[in-house]
Amino acid sequence: MKAVLLLRTRIAFSETAFAELVLWQLPKPVAGSTHAFKYRLAYVVDGGCIVRYDNEQGKGDHRHIDGKESAYTFTTPDKLVADFQRDIARWNRENRHS
Repeated sequence: MKAVLLLRTRIAFSETAFAELVLWQLPKPVAGSTHAFKYRLAYVVDGGCIVRYDNEQGKGDHRHIDGKESAYTFTTPDKLVADFQRDIARWNRENRHS
């Protein structure tokens, strides 16, 4: 099995804010992950990456919010996107951005 692109999209929230979501299904997990998905989801505001979820090789699943990194427990692609959207909404509420 080759890697299969499942999702690649860019969503504009405003003139200064957008999200970019990329998700691949792989033939085997990347080092540090236990599932066969590779992903990067980023929310960018005024040129800065505010929320990012990724699983870079060797580092495993994690997220960054306002520059602070924390572990993330991946379960399904749908839950990943839902968690990402929840963190965007929370950040927007707390920072009065939309």
